[in-house]
Amino acid sequence: MPKSVLTGSSEPRLHSVSVVILIAALALAPAPRASAQDAQEADDETAFDGRFVPVTEAAAVALDEITVSPNRTATPDRAVGSTVTVITGEELEEQQIRVVSDVLRQVPGVAVNRTGGLGDFTQVRIRGAEGNQTMVRIDGIEMNDPAFGSEFDFGNLLVQDVARIEVLRGPQSALYGSDAIGGVINIVTKRGDGAPSATVSAEGGSFGTFRGHASVSASDDTFDLLVSAVGLSTDGISSADEANGNVEKDAYRNGTGLIKFGIHPTEDIDLAFVGRVTNFMREGDADIGGIGPIDAFNDSRGQQLFGRVQGTFRMFEGRWEHIFGATRTDQTTDYLTNKAVTSTYQGDKNKLDYQSNLYLEQETVPASHTLTFLAEHETQGVKVDGLWSNLDRTIESTGLVGQYQLGLFDSLFVTAAVRHDVNDLFKDADTYRLTGAYTIDTTGTKLRASYGTGVKNPTMFELYGYTQTYRGNPNLKPEQAAGWDVGIDQALWGERVVADATYFDMRIADLITGAGTTSVNMPGESRIHGVELGVSVSPLDNLFVRASYTYTDGKDATGADLVRRPPHLASLDVNYAFLDGRANANLSVVYNGAQTDWVYDAVYNRSVVTLDAYTLVNVAGSYKLSDTAELFGRVDNLFDEQYQEVWGYGTPGRAAYAGLRLTF
Repeated sequence: MPKSVLTGSSEPRLHSVSVVILIAALALAPAPRASAQDAQEADDETAFDGRFVPVTEAAAVALDEITVSPNRTATPDRAVGSTVTVITGEELEEQQIRVVSDVLRQVPGVAVNRTGGLGDFTQVRIRGAEGNQTMVRIDGIEMNDPAFGSEFDFGNLLVQDVARIEVLRGPQSALYGSDAIGGVINIVTKRGDGAPSATVSAEGGSFGTFRGHASVSASDDTFDLLVSAVGLSTDGISSADEANGNVEKDAYRNGTGLIKFGIHPTEDIDLAFVGRVTNFMREGDADIGGIGPIDAFNDSRGQQLFGRVQGTFRMFEGRWEHIFGATRTDQTTDYLTNKAVTSTYQGDKNKLDYQSNLYLEQETVPASHTLTFLAEHETQGVKVDGLWSNLDRTIESTGLVGQYQLGLFDSLFVTAAVRHDVNDLFKDADTYRLTGAYTIDTTGTKLRASYGTGVKNPTMFELYGYTQTYRGNPNLKPEQAAGWDVGIDQALWGERVVADATYFDMRIADLITGAGTTSVNMPGESRIHGVELGVSVSPLDNLFVRASYTYTDGKDATGADLVRRPPHLASLDVNYAFLDGRANANLSVVYNGAQTDWVYDAVYNRSVVTLDAYTLVNVAGSYKLSDTAELFGRVDNLFDEQYQEVWGYGTPGRAAYAGLRLTF
């Protein structure tokens, strides 16, 4: 297990600094491009979040965007009291995003840190929570790896047929259990659609990079099918910063396959299957205590297998639905030194779940009621086999959830959820969540608020250790969190301009931190609070602009800044379509303020350093040669910014790429 996972990268951080970001953009900025089609896609394409909920007539008329992650049912935006950001597949392609973590840099409240170039270990933190306190789901499958500190490494997640990404912020354990203190990142891939068709694309560019993608799609009234594959190869950069004399490049290879198949024998029955496999090879360097990262042959290779089957049955004209699901994940990584395997880490999860949703409406007093019950049982295991590390443990848990959603006069919406978790290692845990939203249609105003509690169980490594020099602590207690937020969304100019503001506050007790050769619960509370601002505008039908700014202040129980939590984050995205939609141009800007990081000496005592702020400017463009052929290209880091996201690790300079896409 790399040191960055357990002794460095997963520790909290933060530092303050001033920020300058395009104030003019705040006068321009945009919101998600919602449409009736988007609403239907949100319903259709979240089958693996168990929600086949018909879009209501009111939602379709209002063109309200539909989200799934806040309530685990398809819910119009006006009824959501939580803070959630939606990114569409169209937006990903406009910017030519190739790894999911790059677009998350533009989401308010989200910080991203990568240890080197494309494919290297990448952490994502929401609202200052730790990386393993963020739950990641793809097509209803929980991706967090028990053998990776219950964290998900975004370095291996390529953008592949993504339909939408929902980023839900704030404690969400009431619906999602452990690992959701900071929030949930819910990714939904496309489903087969329409007559049989195929798409192939290829691109190449800087650092010896090549990417190829192919997909086949089809559907009719009784089935849908999507099969796709993507491969990426790059010679890369030196993971250890080249500015420190490290010149040996570290290559990366990734091959990912996806299959989604659905059968719809009647209007009331749906059966679905999704399978996903990723094989990767990552060259890396060594982080030497007292020196920092240096050129070395510390590589890793692995395979990730994910699968889910799901059945949905509806009764009483769709008013009562039952969703049954089974999920299996298996993630194995070999760690190599000088081309020889020194350890193998395997993490797996098996989950069975049942969800029941009952939808009721009354006309005397216009009101809607949604009652949800969820039961899930999970077994997760970790097996480590290495020269200096051995571990073989399994943990079982059962969660029971009840949720009630109330809507009055299509203006006031209240949601309450409670969860009871039974774990074979820890005391039973109870978590809950309350949200409220009030919409004033005459002024285009939405007021919202939420309060939730969260729990994060200690990882297998924190409990049992994983090497002879790192002793586990079986007496660790789960981390406990409580957080709230209040916000306002304001639409102007016929909804061409949408502005939003949110204040959030979160407390985390019993935060687990490293203490020499073991882990301990830190006494007292860590506090994180801040502000998220966003504005978006579409002054023309073919011009879309969005800007965001986040201020985060995070302190641990001793009053020290939480590391790798920059106080200031900002982004700008401008997209312009022209020549009757045949051509597209995109500009994106990401600002990451100064932040702190840990540095370790020869015996792994740590001290704090400050990493400078940086601004990345990317441009992308495309042109349709015909209805079936499209040229595209982009330049990343246009101004060749030199920066570090993790102390001692390098980052790519200016890079250019070009490619061709064909559709049949």
